[in-house]
Amino acid sequence: MTLALGIDPGIATTGYGLVRLTRDGELVAVSFGIISTPKDSRAPARLEILFDQLKALLKKHKPDTAAVEKLFFQSNVKTALSVGQARGVIMLCLQKAGIEPFEYTPNEVKQAVAGYGGADKRQVQDMVRALLQL
Repeated sequence: MTLALGIDPGIATTGYGLVRLTRDGELVAVSFGIISTPKDSRAPARLEILFDQLKALLKKHKPDTAAVEKLFFQSNVKTALSVGQARGVIMLCLQKAGIEPFEYTPNEVKQAVAGYGGADKRQVQDMVRALLQL
């Protein structure tokens, strides 16, 4: 049985979900949530919190593989830079844990989950709930 970790990076909030693929091909939700950092903290402290909490999550669950959302162009350069910094910390943490991550664009994730690369967040949420019987 394979345990996979999916990560949606951000400096303020990083979302994650762990799913297990059973021998009969069923996906089972293991854990999901967010890693959040205080808005009043400086970026280095926020990145350290992200690293430490992700490291603890990896130690607890020991996933076999991971997927990280790729950074896509945003009109807000400040947001794009902070997400890029969070992605760097996430990639480093995964590397140190011996997990080579796969990277997917938001549209690739939406296509895989909802069957349509232009799906909105609500459609993706509904499909995740259905697929994982949440």
